[in-house]
Amino acid sequence: MAGHETHYILPRPTFDAPVKVLIVVAPYYKDIADDMIAGAKAEIEACGATWDLIEVPGALEVPTAIGIAERTSNFDGYVALGCVIRGETTHYDTVCNDSSRGLTLLGLQGLCIGNGILTVENRQQAVVRADPADQNKGGGAAAAALHLVALSRKWGRPTSCMGFRPAGEPVQIA
Repeated sequence: MAGHETHYILPRPTFDAPVKVLIVVAPYYKDIADDMIAGAKAEIEACGATWDLIEVPGALEVPTAIGIAERTSNFDGYVALGCVIRGETTHYDTVCNDSSRGLTLLGLQGLCIGNGILTVENRQQAVVRADPADQNKGGGAAAAALHLVALSRKWGRPTSCMGFRPAGEPVQIA
């Protein structure tokens, strides 16, 4: 069973400047979401970062909320949390594929996102994966987001004065 394999886990990243992370959760299965949130918060705090939390109706709304936050706020990274349990219809496939696709597209645009939306066959699989004392997928998603923030800061380039800028905007020299 995959849950009992040993996996390599990267050391926690360190930061010279404050890091602010937004946790976006779809709490459709509240108990599972609460466990994932606990794991994510613990991982973020262990890296010395701060977090904010918002709830959205379902997994399909998670990428949209992250996109809105990126355009209107000042977060360094994002943790996407939720749970999709297979049912009797193809809705499961739509929700899994489209929520994942939305997060991937945002990530390819440069957002630092840890995807912690569980896609499972049954409730028991979700419980094991969400439990901070077991597979801790919420903590894993937070760790992924934090590692991407660290990479972004490592490879980030200072803005330059080249190109057009609005009239009246001060020139910044790096």
